[in-house]
Formats: sequence, structure tokens, C-alpha cells
Amino acid sequence: MATTQDIKEWKASLQAEREAVWLYDSMADAEPNHDLSGIYRRLADTERKHVKVFEGRLRAAKVEDKPFKPGFRSRVIRMVAKRNGAQAVVPLVAAIEAQAANSYATSKTTSSAGAASPEPDKIDGQLEEMEQEERSHARVFGYLSTSGNGVEGADLARFEGRHRSGGNALRAGILGANDGLVSVFLLVMGVAGAGVAQKQILITGGAGLIAGALSMALGEWLSVQSARELYQNQIAIESKELDTLPEEEKQELALIYQAKGLDAESAKALANKLLSDKASALDTLAREELGINPEELGGSAWEAALTSFLLFAVGGILPIIPYFFFSGWQGIFASALMGALGLFILGAASSMLTGTRFWKSSVRQVLIGLAAAVITFGIGRLVGSAIG
Repeated sequence: MATTQDIKEWKASLQAEREAVWLYDSMADAEPNHDLSGIYRRLADTERKHVKVFEGRLRAAKVEDKPFKPGFRSRVIRMVAKRNGAQAVVPLVAAIEAQAANSYATSKTTSSAGAASPEPDKIDGQLEEMEQEERSHARVFGYLSTSGNGVEGADLARFEGRHRSGGNALRAGILGANDGLVSVFLLVMGVAGAGVAQKQILITGGAGLIAGALSMALGEWLSVQSARELYQNQIAIESKELDTLPEEEKQELALIYQAKGLDAESAKALANKLLSDKASALDTLAREELGINPEELGGSAWEAALTSFLLFAVGGILPIIPYFFFSGWQGIFASALMGALGLFILGAASSMLTGTRFWKSSVRQVLIGLAAAVITFGIGRLVGSAIG
């Protein structure tokens, strides 16, 4: 027999599903693009199935079903959609769908933990299926929030496979070397301003370089390793959904291709073709639904850590080198010269990413870096005088 808590959760879920139907139908009415309007209609149809599930549970528990009244949040979203178009509320709806999937996961855990209601296996199965469908909706809305009324440039480039990881690797390399150069350069200028001897400057600069490089390497390792584990978990979930709900996965993939700009028939045909081969189906779903390349999974964590360490060290060693040969003001000027040279080179390299002019990017980088060095040197001078 259903408990009071079960009934309370079913009522809340029924209200949420009815609001989703009402909201998606409203978005479909407000959407001038026929294909996108069709997507909202199909999503609303899925939510109608969820409505019937909870209506049936409450009916079986002999609980009175009250007339539907949309909540305040749904009314506001609908008003914004009618005034500004359905696309304006897509990110909000995506968040709602993600929240709905999580709520079903919690309900499933709760119902499994206790002896609350009859046929717990059947109920858990329904909750799991609805949870998967809500996650599917959240991903579809995620694509809709970036694709708009057709195909956006970034989505099209990823869809056609034009963008590779080289640009990101170059950007990461420039940023890593820049971090090393700037942080160690300013550290050296600060202690030099305090009037520290040549030996102490070398020790301080070297310690800062090693500490910074190790910190960068550890941070990069954790970042990449966490991304790999997250991607592996997402792919495992996708594999399970492909086994349990193959038709829903086809529909979801078709909706995503519609969001990218294909018409409904072409999107459906493409989804059927891509998922017809089980060997490549998971790869396709991972790439198109999750934006994950299963062959890379975020890259090697150790390779990323080593690369970050070396790049930081290469940038950080430049302002230290002069102090192996010079001391006093000669060391300061030589270190500043090496720092400026490194900043100029990195500014030139960054111009390849930003598309700005070579001289503009380089000179700007040098001026900003030297200004920061002068400020740090001045602070070091004041601190050194105060201590002395």
C-alpha cells in the first residue's frame, strides 16, 4: 500500500510533468521555426506519458486528482517565451529538466530503500525510464540553447569535424608558459627590489619556479583525470540507455540533428543509419549527445601534467638566467630584458590565436608585464627599506 510520502511525491511529480507539457506546448506555439516547434511538441508528448504514469498511481491509491494550475515559475517562463520567443527560455528549461532527472533518481532510491508501495520493481523501472528521458530532454535543450533557430558556426564546425584539439593545445601552451614567466619574473623583481643578494635571488626564483611548475602539473593532472572519469561515467550511462531504450536514443539523436538545422525526415534517417550498427552506435551517441570523443576522453593526465610542468618551467627560467652571471642593478636590468623578450615572444604567439596584429599583441604584452614588474619591484623596495 502506498504511503503518505509516496502520494506526496507522486502529486509533486504529476504537477511538474503537467507544467512541462503546458510549458512545451506554449514554447511550440511561440516558436516560428517549424522544425523547432516540432521538437517542442515531441518533447511535450513524452511528458504526457509521464503524466499518465502518475495519474495512474494516484488513481490506484484512490487519491482525488485536483484540476491543473500552472505554478508561478512556469507562468513567468511562458510569458517570457511569448514575449521574446521560445529560444529565450531554453536555458531555464534545460535546468528544469536536469533537476527533474535528479528528482527521479532520488525517488527511485527512496522507494527501493523502504517497503513503501506495491510492485516496487515496476515502479523503480518506470522511474528509471523517466529519469533517462528527462536526462535526454536536458541534453536536447542543451543543444537547443546553443543552436538557436538553425545551425550555429561552432556547432556546425563540430558537426563536420573541422575543429581539432590543436588550437586548444596551442592556447594551453601559451598560457602555461606565460604563467611561468610572469609569476617568476614578478617574484624575482620583488625580492630584487628588497635588496636581496644574488644568491638569495637565485634560491627564491628557483624555489618559486619549481613550486609553481609542480602546482601547475598537479592541477592539470587533477583536471584531466577528473574529466576522464566523468566522461567514462557518462559513456557508461549512455551505453546502458542504448541497451534499455534504443528507440528513445534514436529519437533523441534525431532531435539533436534537428536542433543543428536538419529537417525532421533527414534527421530521423540519419539517426537510424548511425545507430543501425551497434559497434559504432555508442561512439556516435557519445560524440553527438555528450560532445565526447571516446578515443581521447580528455587526453592523458600524465602527459598534460608533464607538459604543464615543462611549459611553466620554460617561461619561468627566463628571468632567472641573468642572475647566474650578474648581480645588483646589472642583474635587475638583464632579468627585466629577458622577461620583456619572453613577453614579446608570447604576445606574438597569442596573436596567432586572437587574430590581432603581431606588433599590437606583443607590445601590449610587454607593457603590461613590465608595468606589473615595476609595481612589484617598488613594493619590494618599500618592504626592504622598512625591514632594514
